[in-house]
Amino acid sequence: MQVSMLSDQELIQLYLTGNDRAFETLLNRHKTKIYTSIYLFTRDNEIAEDIFQEVFIKIIDTLRKGRYNHEGKFLQWAMRISYNMCVDQFRRTKRSGNVAPNENFDVFNVIPSNDDNMEQFMIKDQRTTKIKDLVDQLPAEQREVVILRHYADMSFKEISLLTRVSINTALGRMRYALINLRRLMEDKVEVAY
Repeated sequence: MQVSMLSDQELIQLYLTGNDRAFETLLNRHKTKIYTSIYLFTRDNEIAEDIFQEVFIKIIDTLRKGRYNHEGKFLQWAMRISYNMCVDQFRRTKRSGNVAPNENFDVFNVIPSNDDNMEQFMIKDQRTTKIKDLVDQLPAEQREVVILRHYADMSFKEISLLTRVSINTALGRMRYALINLRRLMEDKVEVAY
């Protein structure tokens, strides 16, 4: 069987026996979701890359020490690590007062598109930018749920475990986020007229 066909748990076991290619497969399988969620939290390419590397260093360290026991839920475990590191980064930045957003990298520009028509691509890109701007205007707790649900593709149960709130709280935050997004869109339409 090909390494790419193995489950996360099987890849971890192979890696622990010395097969570095197994870990590379595991990394390639999940790096987009993990990196995207980190970037959407930090909004800074350099910080996101640093945290992403720290996440995988921590993962490797934990695996090698034999302390991984999440019963085949590797992605949720890795997302919790990345989320916690983003929170730590936010706290460090908040304490030091250094906030330096970097607009040189936009994760939405690297998502592949199969559109042949340049006009359609430009319209889609403009919509994506507008949606991203609206999501950025949400309160932090609502933005967090939207990012985890729609960009990291996590279930509400996973979100509740990751953010340490009840499922009802996560659902409520999503509900209010959607209400606020709808209101923000309506406000933009009114301003346009």
